[in-house]
Amino acid sequence: MASISEDQSLIDAFNSSKDIHAITASQVFRVDLQDVTPELRRRAKAVNFGIIYGISSFGLGEDLGISRKEAKEYIDNYYVTYSKVKEYLDKCVSDAKEHGFVKTLYGRIRPIPELQSSNFMQRSFGERVAMNSPIQGTAADIIKLAMIKVYDELKKRGLKSRMILQIHDELLIETANDEIEEVKELLRENMEGAAALAVPLYVDVHTGDTLYDAK
Repeated sequence: MASISEDQSLIDAFNSSKDIHAITASQVFRVDLQDVTPELRRRAKAVNFGIIYGISSFGLGEDLGISRKEAKEYIDNYYVTYSKVKEYLDKCVSDAKEHGFVKTLYGRIRPIPELQSSNFMQRSFGERVAMNSPIQGTAADIIKLAMIKVYDELKKRGLKSRMILQIHDELLIETANDEIEEVKELLRENMEGAAALAVPLYVDVHTGDTLYDAK
């Protein structure tokens, strides 16, 4: 969202800290970063993800257990802080209504026929899809590019280790014990280098005898 919307405040927030939710809490709730409580961070996280899904004040209020009025204030404050995000989301909806589809950063198309529906609920769903699909779709594109890069690198190096699973934004590698450090290095390098964005991509690498242990 930061990169595609070109919102400089959001880009700066990412580039200044890995904890975007704490930064957002500080800016949206108008408190110093060191005064951000776990509860404020939790609320900011709900707003960050909710905005991407085109959440309504009613939906955010339900998620956080707060009034619709208070939830609306959160969303309004977010859009004041990150005004280019609001412009971008509005443009996603208007473009989708004009063309009937939206695109990811890499050009993958998502048709949205719901926008032409006579049913209000269907049209509202279509608007949320128009806001969400370019972001979620681009994230899906990036993990696919990362998978290709990691697979090619494992093959190029002739390693015994193999990629066996993708889980959302995670890759699971079955790794030979004597290759663990090398695979950790190539995994981080190729996943973080999967896309050139206005903000860095960060990767956490964990190991374990089972997926549960690695988590």
